[in-house]
Amino acid sequence: MPERHTLIRSLHDVGLATWFGGSLMGSVSLNGAARGEGETEAATDRIASAGWAKWTPVNAAAIGVHLFGSGGLPAVNAHRVATQQGVAASTAAKTVVTAATLAATAYARVLGKKVEPASSSDPEDAEKASEHPIDLDKARRQLAYAQWVVPALTGCPVALNALHGEQQRPTEQASGMWQRAASFFPHLLAGISYHLPH
Repeated sequence: MPERHTLIRSLHDVGLATWFGGSLMGSVSLNGAARGEGETEAATDRIASAGWAKWTPVNAAAIGVHLFGSGGLPAVNAHRVATQQGVAASTAAKTVVTAATLAATAYARVLGKKVEPASSSDPEDAEKASEHPIDLDKARRQLAYAQWVVPALTGCPVALNALHGEQQRPTEQASGMWQRAASFFPHLLAGISYHLPH
């Protein structure tokens, strides 16, 4: 019987779901509400920045949980990664997309921390903004794009999860392992196949 790894899978999936859902909700609802309620661009920035600042610790925890689960899954599925055709490729693709999503998330937060003091009514923040002036319109545009890139990228591991689920079906495993073996020993397996009764 195959071993169960419910905890590792749950950490992986719950972390990813929180990361994806939170980033999508923020881009759609939080930013939309800020635009609706803010009478000026500075007020809109303040509302959005306050909301994203509240979300950041939760998002960081979700990312950590997801990465912990992501690190555990290849270990518990090492035999499939090594022997089943297609599993190593989908695992590598998922790793690359996760790294890109981490970079986009960090970039969005950096831009948010630039916009935040520039739009703040706090004198200390205003002083910091004057010490490090930025092109606020450009930073706003870049932040808006980055905040949409994050849910788009986090949706890719969700799709790859579905692929991994399909690859775990017994028929898929048997077929994939046969194909992987055939790629290493094509002549031997061709001979076996030839001598099998038809």
